[in-house]
Amino acid sequence: MSVSRRAFLTGAAVLGVGAVSACEHSPSAWQSRLLGLAADGTLTYHEPDGYRLPDFGSVGYRGGQQLPTVETVSTVGPIDGDNTAHLQSAIDEVAGMPRGPQGFRGALELRPGTYRIKGTLTLAGNGVVLRGAGDGEDPETNTILRAVGNSPSGRDVIVVGNKGTWDGRVPNTRTKVTDQLVPLGSTSLTVADAGALGEGDAVVIVHPDGPTWLKAIDRGGTEDDTSWKSDDVPVVYLRRIVEVSGNRITIDAPLYQALDRSLTRSYLYRWDEAGLSTDIGVEKLRIDIDADGRKDRKHAANGIRLMNLRDAWVRDCTILHFAKAGIYTTYTTQATVAGCHALDPAAPMRPGYRYNFDAEQGSQQILFTDCHASEGRHSFVANGGSSTSGIVFHRTTATGSRASSEGHRRWSQGLLFDNHQEIRPRVAVTILLGSRGAYGTGHGWSAVNSVAWNTGAAARLVVQRPPTAQNFAIGCRGRVTGNGPVDAPTGYREGTGRPGLEPASLYEAQHAETTR
Repeated sequence: MSVSRRAFLTGAAVLGVGAVSACEHSPSAWQSRLLGLAADGTLTYHEPDGYRLPDFGSVGYRGGQQLPTVETVSTVGPIDGDNTAHLQSAIDEVAGMPRGPQGFRGALELRPGTYRIKGTLTLAGNGVVLRGAGDGEDPETNTILRAVGNSPSGRDVIVVGNKGTWDGRVPNTRTKVTDQLVPLGSTSLTVADAGALGEGDAVVIVHPDGPTWLKAIDRGGTEDDTSWKSDDVPVVYLRRIVEVSGNRITIDAPLYQALDRSLTRSYLYRWDEAGLSTDIGVEKLRIDIDADGRKDRKHAANGIRLMNLRDAWVRDCTILHFAKAGIYTTYTTQATVAGCHALDPAAPMRPGYRYNFDAEQGSQQILFTDCHASEGRHSFVANGGSSTSGIVFHRTTATGSRASSEGHRRWSQGLLFDNHQEIRPRVAVTILLGSRGAYGTGHGWSAVNSVAWNTGAAARLVVQRPPTAQNFAIGCRGRVTGNGPVDAPTGYREGTGRPGLEPASLYEAQHAETTR
């Protein structure tokens, strides 16, 4: 039913297409009441209880396209001592080359060996790839970046992109959304004046968190009137316009939150894209961070951080002994993290540490596929609040989890755990799609309009129903319950422990539908 992981990573098959359409129904096959799959791969959505499954089909690099193979244009090997300046100079040289017809300058290839890194490597030039020889532990055949020291404290080993936010507004482009209701999953909306907008423009869509909406969602369910306040949790999307017809615009990806004019007046503006980087990749590297024992935190915090990016990827990398995150995204859209391992963090078992794969503020339309985590507190996590949405954990595994993989705080939307597996967890709840109540900084409803599909919890999978929204657990294994850290209504459950769910992968089927 599903494309093999190796086929997806190597580009030997188009994700989801032939596999879904060629499906042969087994005697035990069944389909959700919410989604019909025809023999030709066509999907039909049903809403028997008024709730629709979110559409994740456009998540990932360039909307889920296969990752490119970029030509090597420069090759370097390790030197004695600190390699930070040595490698940064080589990266900058490639970044100064002209872009080719596909938008790439080329790949810097690092020969096998061990490279001591005391600082941070930065890839900010569009169209640049940093590629090693492999992510194994033998330096004779693999590329190992050995991150040493703690200066500056809690640094990143590799930064992809530049600092930036989505605040930069092109003057005189703000306009109100005039629809009474833009339903969840919509890719079009009407504005008061589209005269300053055109095809290809990046737009920021804002659903303000005014008092009426906050009341409708029970102030996040924190039982604390001071935790969720106006301007704390606006729902924000970064999208690109694909068509303008009068005052009706069509965008490149669906919304994961309904825009209800009776609760708040949404608006959008054209974003100036200042500092945005595109088409950057990191491949086939092993990042091993020096740490003084498993609970030490005085060392590099993050292996690879992606920020202010669109259309980027990390492929076939292993990161060890990080304090906070192996791979960490912020203000990044349409990225793919494929075939990566974030293992054995070295940090205390307390908040702020051990988020192996971490989608933080401004992370949207990001695919984590065929990735593995070990010994994490929150191994696969959306940790950016209401600006984080469209995060897919596809065919991922976590070993020895110490806390749940989850939406972590404040109305993250549109998470998908698709064929995720928990192995020998050390905690009672391994996946949480619901409320965290007063945990942390008043985390409250931490995941809404989110889905666990054909996923094995190996313990308790919690799915709860937020006010004005829903969460779903379909065809999952383990104990699927509404009994979470705080009391809340149980979310949508279907087919628990029942094999044969079709489509076997929601993401693959939806992606195939998107590319038909």
